[in-house]
Amino acid sequence: MNIFQRLEKWGDNHHSKWLDIIRIALGLVLFLKGVEFINNMDNLVNLMTQSAFLGSISLGILAHYIVFAHIVGGLLIAFGLLTRVACLAQIPILLGAVLFVHSNQGILKPYDGLWFAILVLALLLFFFVDGSGPISVDAWMKKHPEKRGGVLNN
Repeated sequence: MNIFQRLEKWGDNHHSKWLDIIRIALGLVLFLKGVEFINNMDNLVNLMTQSAFLGSISLGILAHYIVFAHIVGGLLIAFGLLTRVACLAQIPILLGAVLFVHSNQGILKPYDGLWFAILVLALLLFFFVDGSGPISVDAWMKKHPEKRGGVLNN
């Protein structure tokens, strides 16, 4: 049994149903942040240009990856489908936000985005370890393998 299988087994055995409400809220917040980034793509690119580290990367491609990962990953996290994969796609984005984008703004500002980014990063790391939980598409598919549909099951 490799580490990922042990991680999944541990997460399935120790996940409370109330954590699913937090997972769904996290997914919806990420989805809405992705929609906000679509509506304000120029602001997102301007925010990334303020970082000296991100100046060498193609900001247009990075901005589109962030939007795509937030929208698709947020929906996957909210529904509990491929939660660990969706969290893994989000973690580098939030690490970049914490380390490179928000770090130069200061940590003690009252309405700083740094605290929100740290909270979201912590939740992503938690759900990467813990998994999707009992109220999820993943759990439903484990309980009903015959109803997955498609040509292969017929």
